[in-house]
Amino acid sequence: MSLLACILTQAAEGRGVSVIPSHAELTTQQAADILNVSRPYLIGLLESGAIPYRMVGKHHRITAEDLMEYKRRDDLKRRTAADDLAALGQELGL
Repeated sequence: MSLLACILTQAAEGRGVSVIPSHAELTTQQAADILNVSRPYLIGLLESGAIPYRMVGKHHRITAEDLMEYKRRDDLKRRTAADDLAALGQELGL
């Protein structure tokens, strides 16, 4: 499915759609909202090196591209963990 078709499908189903340029710089609140996490949790991710960022004065800025790359990695890690749990459940006959 093309990106445009996906966007139109989401909009037709009444879901919100946001289009953000990959080079756009996001505030910590915007990035936290996209990941659906708290701002302090996001800042912890930044300071641990999980997501690249730059400082503008005393404010963190994250590129949309870096944020989405983190989200892809995190989603893959979650799917792998869920698959592992399902396999373990199968082995145990649960």
